[in-house]
Amino acid sequence: MAEERKSLNFIEQIIEEDLQTTHKKEELKFRFPPEPNGYLHIGHASSICLNFGLGEKYNSPVNLRFDDTNPIKEEQEFVDAIKEDVLWLGFKWEKECYASDYFQQLYDWAVEMIKNGEAYVDSQTSEDIALQKGTPTEPGKESPFRNRSVEENLELFAKMKNGETPERGHVLRAKIDMASTNMLMRDPVMYRCLHKSHHRTKDIWKIYPMYDWAHGESDFIESISHSFCTLEFLPHRELYNWFVEKVSKEGELKPKQREFARRNLSHTVVSKRKLMQLVEKGVVKSWDDPRMPTISGLRRRGYTPNAIRKFADSIGVGKRENMIDVAHLEFCAREDLNKTAPRVMGVLDPIKLVITNYEEGKEEWLEAENNPEDESAGSREIPFSRELYIEKEDFKESANRKFFRLTLGKEVRLKNAYIIKGEEVVKDSEGNITEIHCTYDPKSKSGSGTEESMRKVKGTLHWVSSKHALETEIRLYDRLFSVENPDGDKEKDYMEFVNPDSLEVIKGYVEPSLKSAGIQDKFQFQRIGYFCVDKDSKEGQPIFNRTVTLRDSWAKIK
Repeated sequence: MAEERKSLNFIEQIIEEDLQTTHKKEELKFRFPPEPNGYLHIGHASSICLNFGLGEKYNSPVNLRFDDTNPIKEEQEFVDAIKEDVLWLGFKWEKECYASDYFQQLYDWAVEMIKNGEAYVDSQTSEDIALQKGTPTEPGKESPFRNRSVEENLELFAKMKNGETPERGHVLRAKIDMASTNMLMRDPVMYRCLHKSHHRTKDIWKIYPMYDWAHGESDFIESISHSFCTLEFLPHRELYNWFVEKVSKEGELKPKQREFARRNLSHTVVSKRKLMQLVEKGVVKSWDDPRMPTISGLRRRGYTPNAIRKFADSIGVGKRENMIDVAHLEFCAREDLNKTAPRVMGVLDPIKLVITNYEEGKEEWLEAENNPEDESAGSREIPFSRELYIEKEDFKESANRKFFRLTLGKEVRLKNAYIIKGEEVVKDSEGNITEIHCTYDPKSKSGSGTEESMRKVKGTLHWVSSKHALETEIRLYDRLFSVENPDGDKEKDYMEFVNPDSLEVIKGYVEPSLKSAGIQDKFQFQRIGYFCVDKDSKEGQPIFNRTVTLRDSWAKIK
């Protein structure tokens, strides 16, 4: 039992302790509460996996609640994208909820707080309110409107609700303690006037609750037992509890807020504001651009739900913020795709190879294994002919003994085909090689069982038959930022670190079986990397996104 407890993370330990003291198992209930003001990113994926993972572990319900209290930034597009992301990751919510579902209840509670002398309407500007807040070492000053009568506060608050007061004209503040050591407890704003249409409630409301007021009360309404937030909400916990105490009764289950540290990802930014800037300034094409750290971007690039869940599980939850190398996320993608992605052949930087002793016009179909990691994946047939494409880097006219690819006078094997020997090259007027001529051993066919086929050669090359090859667009994606921490230099704008080589679009050739590949189909291009079919593809004309290289190329650069 002691060993089992050691393996629990600190969040699970909190729950286990609560089950021993204050909570019943049937009272456990969790939530994932995104604000629909942008697309979810890899940081949200960790929070999704944490909350929904706890639901699976304890067989407890998990709500998906949209904290939609700011109509200026929130859109239905973001709501739809968030729902798609959560479902794609493999999770199902118990209830789909919205903070806007509770606007009337929140308003009614606020009225009660006014009646109880616990809230008041402040008519100062936001600048004056900020100045009166004081500092962490000096107490704040009370608002000149702090002691308005209950009747005047109720009248003004009703006018705010009905849109009879201008925006920025008044706010509703909780009356707590202007000398509190916690700055957030110094009469925080509960409501502000906003004459903006809401994506769900339209133009009904002219006032909107602040996050701190809506969040804890929404948790309470939904009977959430444990509310897990990132570490920046630790100072908010006191206010969260204060608000919940004001609306709850003795004996009612009160939500318990606890905080965990963000896991920052290297070579990227995850601020929604900055991600939106990348889209608006045209650095990337959209929120789901495959270079973006958004879940939709990772999905389009070819990452799998399993890879992202494995990544979230492996980095765990902790109490200290730290930087996770994006190479770890890429490793999780490789590990998952290696088990599931069919092996195919594609040539990204082609040069023609002519087998001079192979009969002209002849073609044959060779058997190729689909995935050596999965016996059930079976095999397919690929066409072979006299003229092929191989990668330019797989040939050198002359090379040392450590070069195990094709060169003149040496032998290599063509994958799933024959052993060939380099004989001569054809060059253009500028001395560039345009063709490589070689001969093949007709008895060396892979899998034929002949003595010649068993002959050991040090190099194996991938190839495609030029007669049958499908020319296709291939998008080579790389890291969006060239430095580990684009936000790390306070003297420079993070935009200065955008990697100019984060996308290279090329034309390559792939084997003809890929003509029928569907959107999001994933493959390993042998010896190159993992690719998936982009949504821009047309029927019979797939476009391939590189998900990750076969190996960590950045490790070499370091």
